[in-house]
Amino acid sequence: MLDDILSIIAPHHCCGCDKIGSLICSNCKYNINIEQKMVCVVCHRPTAQTWLCKNCRMPFEKVWLVGERDGTLQRLVGLYKFERARSAYRSLGDLLLGVLPELPDNTVIVPIPTTPSRIRERGYDHMLLVAKYIARKRGLQCRQLVCRQTNTKQRQSNAKKRDLQAKQAFEVRGKIDPAVPYLLIDDIITTGSTIKYASAALCKAGAKHVWVGVVARQILK
Repeated sequence: MLDDILSIIAPHHCCGCDKIGSLICSNCKYNINIEQKMVCVVCHRPTAQTWLCKNCRMPFEKVWLVGERDGTLQRLVGLYKFERARSAYRSLGDLLLGVLPELPDNTVIVPIPTTPSRIRERGYDHMLLVAKYIARKRGLQCRQLVCRQTNTKQRQSNAKKRDLQAKQAFEVRGKIDPAVPYLLIDDIITTGSTIKYASAALCKAGAKHVWVGVVARQILK
């Protein structure tokens, strides 16, 4: 609410071209969606599949990705996560909606859970807002089925530490229907550990079809 009011008093500037009026204008949004390089999110090799090659065995079956975490997309994600630009959930949700195909009517949207400390810092659960927005736009159900067992932060951790942290992080609370596809929503994929172990938790709880939608991909250097 506060961010919406402030956007009227002090309008947002586009993260791409600095045009006044929105966090991302239609032209810059289009440019993000057409600048995709279809590579596997796990091994980073070219693939004709939905961002997951046939050689990488994961608990999830499909992945959809908006683009690389650089330029306009990096600024948009940064404002949302670190500058409390709460209304950016709509822009990020629209970007994901632009790459997601038609989904079965019984698909359940599941946000990757945010650590409680991050929620307190921002004042909102950033992925829950995006997940609810996507569910509402597609007429689907959104459920917070995956929960965190730990409060660790992966930022600035190396790949080995990220994998260990994610392996211990998730559990499922709630009933899982094996006949229902579950779409996990996250903002950033770096090593893939988060979506791997969150998906594994859903599968362990009984899910047979787990898919993933991610806003941006970042290569860990």
